[in-house]
Amino acid sequence: MWTAPVWVGIVVFYFFHALHLEDPYEEVVSGPLWAPQQVEQSLFYFYAFAYAITCGLAVCEGGRLRRDGVWGLAPGRARYRVAAHTLAPVVGAGWLVLVLPVVMRLVETRLVPTPQALMPLLMGMGVVVAWAVLGCALGHLTPRLITAPLSAVFVYYLITKTGQVEPVWLRHVSGATDTSLDFGEQYRALTLLVPFLFTATVAAAVAVWWLPASRTARRGVGAGAATAALVVMVLCANTASGWGYGDGPVSAGHASARCAGTAPRVCVAESGGAEERLDQVRSEIVRSLTTLRQAGVRVTVPTTVSDSLLTGRHKTPSTRSEWWLPLSQQAGKNGPGMVGVRYGVLLTSVRFPCVFPSSIQPGQSVDWIVNHDAAVLWAATLVDAEEPYLSRRRGEYGGSFQNPREVLEKVQERADDAARLAPKQQRAWFQDEQRRACRLVQEAAA
Repeated sequence: MWTAPVWVGIVVFYFFHALHLEDPYEEVVSGPLWAPQQVEQSLFYFYAFAYAITCGLAVCEGGRLRRDGVWGLAPGRARYRVAAHTLAPVVGAGWLVLVLPVVMRLVETRLVPTPQALMPLLMGMGVVVAWAVLGCALGHLTPRLITAPLSAVFVYYLITKTGQVEPVWLRHVSGATDTSLDFGEQYRALTLLVPFLFTATVAAAVAVWWLPASRTARRGVGAGAATAALVVMVLCANTASGWGYGDGPVSAGHASARCAGTAPRVCVAESGGAEERLDQVRSEIVRSLTTLRQAGVRVTVPTTVSDSLLTGRHKTPSTRSEWWLPLSQQAGKNGPGMVGVRYGVLLTSVRFPCVFPSSIQPGQSVDWIVNHDAAVLWAATLVDAEEPYLSRRRGEYGGSFQNPREVLEKVQERADDAARLAPKQQRAWFQDEQRRACRLVQEAAA
């Protein structure tokens, strides 16, 4: 209890300072909200503190058992029972360091966690028990007044520094998850099982020495347990060595969606921040598609338009029948609004009969850009999405041309001239502009 002000203060400080340093409260609660992601984020800063505090307190308790000669008393109770009774408050303190920020985050976001969402917490609680066993054993072997603070500092830096050094597998077995979760993602069992087993097998091998057996028997069993622990640690390291930076195994697509309408059927993430505006989102999509088709743009109406937030970190490319657009990102409280939805429809629906380079190479002709961008800008004006398109192109022009202002003025001039034509003439102009852009890009590539 006397250490409670220390670790409670750590929890409160890091929760209200570090967790909201980059993401203010208003942005957090406005979505997207995904319980596994929020649990993972709330635990990020506290794994190292929990393990360090647990180890330091366990060293104190182990040293107290040695000082009082408990191990040498008549065996009225098993050593494991004595150790469990002694370490229960220590484990409780370590658990609270992990549980408190998770509870605070869930209350803050009003999320109800699923069992899968709490798996990182349970993994951390298991590792806390392992560090309690290791600290207790260390307290039996060393002077606790010296070892307790040193061990706490050592464990803290051991956990935090493994995320900054090579080889990569060290960060995956440290007990602090190195892989962040995107919306709709969950950890695969192996991602959490590897760090738990890596530390827990060492603790189990150490706990073998508490067996109520003769010294010779303990040596034999201890040697076997040490060998088994070494094998498990090597297997864990070998498994994690195949993972990259922040790339532990995860599975995506677990978030539920809310859908409306047909042809197209529009779906957004259930808790992505735009679910209450689903009908408005679909209306904007339908209106934009109708406007473009009536103006002469060859648009294939997709069967479904889905929220790309549902796919996790690996985005699914759109096809003619199934579009994936950042609907929650655009229509949510932190997004640009419906203009962002219309802009996404524009970029997905306006297609050219040729392929354009994704980047501009030095010395390569870029005459096609004026025709291409004028055609797209004309279409963007039809659906009231010219502002985001021009904003993006301004930035790209500035990094590609020595005369970005002249290029942009030429593009706008051509699009404005086309807008003054009769509707049939605009349709012909758009198709001619597409053909010119394709001819120029093919000539540049030849």
